[in-house]
Amino acid sequence: MKVRFLYFSGCPNVEPTLRLLKEVLPTQAPDADLEMLEVNSDGEAGRCGFLGSPTIQINGQDIEKKRRKDSPYYGCRMYRSARGSSGIPSKAMILDAIREAKADGAAPHGESEQ
Repeated sequence: MKVRFLYFSGCPNVEPTLRLLKEVLPTQAPDADLEMLEVNSDGEAGRCGFLGSPTIQINGQDIEKKRRKDSPYYGCRMYRSARGSSGIPSKAMILDAIREAKADGAAPHGESEQ
């Protein structure tokens, strides 16, 4: 499982989101490959599917299903949930994305298993 953590420097939600992700991964996806990617421009945001800082992608898919077709955005991210909006995704959102990735197989989105 490939997990990408995309962010920009100075974002106040990077550390708490990364802490939450690192809390979840060892128990739910211990073999996950975590890649940290600093995004520095609109152009980079477009190339990597960045939807604001911080963004988590699992096997090439954003963890927030309803936003996967959104246009890339270089700015602060707000995650939406039944409890409102927050700059930090819920633990449940991360867990759901991990379960989805496991159900879809271990190959990152757009790549075939060899």
